[in-house]
Amino acid sequence: MEPTSEVVMARPAPVLGAFIDRYVGYRMVGFAPGLHRGLPSRHMTFIVGIGHTIDVIAHTDPAQSPGAYRGVLSGLQASNALIAHDGYQEGIGIELTPLGSRALFGMPAAELWDTTVESAHVLGPPGARLWERLQSTTRWSRRFAVCDEVLGDLVRPDRVVGPELTWTWQRIVRSGGTVRIGGLAAGIGWSRQHLTRRFDQEFGLRPKLASKITRFERARRMLGDAPSYSTIAQVAAVCGYYDQAHLNRDFAELAGTSPTMWLAEEIPSVQDEPGFAG
Repeated sequence: MEPTSEVVMARPAPVLGAFIDRYVGYRMVGFAPGLHRGLPSRHMTFIVGIGHTIDVIAHTDPAQSPGAYRGVLSGLQASNALIAHDGYQEGIGIELTPLGSRALFGMPAAELWDTTVESAHVLGPPGARLWERLQSTTRWSRRFAVCDEVLGDLVRPDRVVGPELTWTWQRIVRSGGTVRIGGLAAGIGWSRQHLTRRFDQEFGLRPKLASKITRFERARRMLGDAPSYSTIAQVAAVCGYYDQAHLNRDFAELAGTSPTMWLAEEIPSVQDEPGFAG
C-alpha cells in the first residue's frame, strides 16, 4: 500500500479559544511500522486516538512504565517520549496551552509536568465520552464539533491563571523564546526570583527552560518546513541561537538526537504539520 497521510486543522469554539490553539486531525496509513518521537513543545500533550491505541514505549520520565492509551494527556516536558506505531495512526491532537489546565481540569499544569496519564483519568466521564463519540464519527468537521461540545462543558472561566503569569507565558511564546527573563520580571513588577518561583509552581518549569523549549520548537518546525537550500545554521540564526552548535546542543538535550538524524528518521507526523506542536 502506498503511504498516505491526511491532516485537517480547525480552530476551537470561542469558549475554548483562550486555552486551545487548534485541533489537528490526522490519519496516516501504509507506513512501515516504527517509532515516533514525542518532542517537547509549548503545548501540553493531549491526543485522542481513533481506532488504535497510542502506545508509549518510553516516557519522558524513565521511571514511568510503558502504556497503551486511548487518550494521552501529559504536562509540559523537557525530553522526548517514544511512541510505537504499526504504520497506521489516526486521531485528534488538541493544542492545549498550559494556561488551559486550570480552566479545563481545575489544576495547574505543574501537576502534570513530565507525566503521562490516560486522559479520562483527569477528565473523568467526559474523557471517556470524548473517546467513545470520536470512534463512531467519521467526518472531521463533526469530530471537531464533538471536541467543542465535550471540552466546552468543562471550562470554568473562574479557574484561570493569574494575569501576571498569563502575560509572562504569552510573551515567551510570542517572542519565540528569545525574550529576556529579567525584562519579563520587570514588566510585571516582580523580582526575577519571585517570577521564577511562581512560574515553576504554575507550569512545572522555570521561565528559562520554557524559553529554551519554545525556541527549540520553532527551530524544529522550520527545519521540517525549510526548502532544501536552507541550512541548519540559517535556521539557528533566525531562531535566536548563538550558532549551529548551540542549536545542536539543545536538540540533543530535548530531542535525544541531532537535527540531521531527526530529519532523516522521522516519518510524517502530526507534530510536523505547520503550527502544530504537541
